[in-house]
Amino acid sequence: MKPTQLFLLIAVLIAGGLWLYGTYIAKPRPPHKRPAGVTSPNGRRVEKTDEEWRQTLPRSVYNITRKQGTEWPGSSELTNEHRQGVYACVCCHNLLFRSTTKFDSHTGWPSFYAPIVSNAVYNEADGNRTEVRCSVCDAHLGHVFNDGPEPTGLRYCMNGVALVFELGQ
Repeated sequence: MKPTQLFLLIAVLIAGGLWLYGTYIAKPRPPHKRPAGVTSPNGRRVEKTDEEWRQTLPRSVYNITRKQGTEWPGSSELTNEHRQGVYACVCCHNLLFRSTTKFDSHTGWPSFYAPIVSNAVYNEADGNRTEVRCSVCDAHLGHVFNDGPEPTGLRYCMNGVALVFELGQ
């Protein structure tokens, strides 16, 4: 293959890759709209504009909690946290899970079989998965699956960066 042909082939591949990225991968999601009927513990709400969240939160926390990102498996210190305490939303400090409901799912993410109270979180369809959000501030926390332990059979697979651990309680 001549150098000119090779250059053209590489240029076409790069242009095609950039087109695919812009068309299918980097498409911005529409702003999240809270479903009707969602309640939170004690009716508490925390609402901020996207810009306020961006200025308030570290970039990694913002990308996961506000833009539905996912952290790398095994990257959170909370995956291996075994002390007694509670896990709260990093954005609004809504209490989400007790350490007594945490289990090792061998997935690389902190996993729980039940929230502290049923309305601490709410679920939404996310393609072929079920997304879990904080009921106070609508932060994306992770996903829930039907392969967890008894007594619920659920696995709340959470992004550790979306949680803060509070010792004791």
